[in-house]
Amino acid sequence: MRLHFQEKPWDLRAVVSYTVLMAAILLVLNVGSFLAILIVMFVPGYVLVAVLFPGSLASGKAEIDWIERIALSFGLSVAVVPLLGLVLNFTPFGIRFAPIVATIALFTVGVGYAAYWRRMRLPPDRRLSLTVDLAVPDWKEYSVLDKGLTVALAASIVVASGTLAYFVLTPRPGEHFTEFYLLGPSSNASGYPTNLTLNETGSVIIGVVNHESAMVNYTVRVDLVGVRIVYNATSGLNETVEMNRTTWSSSPFTLADEQNWTQPYSFRINSTGLWKVQFLLFKNGDFSSAYRELQIYVRVE
Repeated sequence: MRLHFQEKPWDLRAVVSYTVLMAAILLVLNVGSFLAILIVMFVPGYVLVAVLFPGSLASGKAEIDWIERIALSFGLSVAVVPLLGLVLNFTPFGIRFAPIVATIALFTVGVGYAAYWRRMRLPPDRRLSLTVDLAVPDWKEYSVLDKGLTVALAASIVVASGTLAYFVLTPRPGEHFTEFYLLGPSSNASGYPTNLTLNETGSVIIGVVNHESAMVNYTVRVDLVGVRIVYNATSGLNETVEMNRTTWSSSPFTLADEQNWTQPYSFRINSTGLWKVQFLLFKNGDFSSAYRELQIYVRVE
């Protein structure tokens, strides 16, 4: 059996279709799969190489052979995907699973279309081509040594495939964590109220994001802590010593996996001095110790 293409770019249709299908599956399931590894490690580079080298001949000489094309595809994919992640980092979407999958898919489809357009502008005899002849080998023509090596190679492939399938299909616990953060009144990581006058209002935004892969009951408690800077003669360093503590508020809420919660919080301090406004996060009703904690130091004059 012979596989051949030249007039029609079946390779581009195949890689783009594969990317769209795998991206749709990943976005629906919201979890990675080994079957989709090529959309990260190979396909983005392949369509980029196809744009740069659309034909099989240039001035009577081969542009690049298939080995070079495949090697470049892997290399460019490794370079392109991190750059796409870097671009995402400067967008509101951030480096998250769904935006990364969607961005890689859009890049592949867009560049794949450009590669298709460039290749179809070439004469049919200059377009990229591939011919593969598939035939069942005649076992009788092999020597005893060749037969032994063939069997050993086949056995090693079966063992390697079985091992790979085991690691892919065996569930492994992912990283479970909760984001707990504070933003300034302008919704960015600046402008925190660190110097206030007596009874002046300070404002922050409290944020929680659930990455625990389960529904979690949270409680955010806000404490006002009076502190004093004391010099430690032993260590030769200034230390912050807690003088008193008052609980200001407590807010319980429940988040499903990947849900987020934000809450503006305003406060006023009616005594001068150095104070610590401490934000404590508790999980699933365990108030014995804080799961996460944040604080800002405020000097009131």
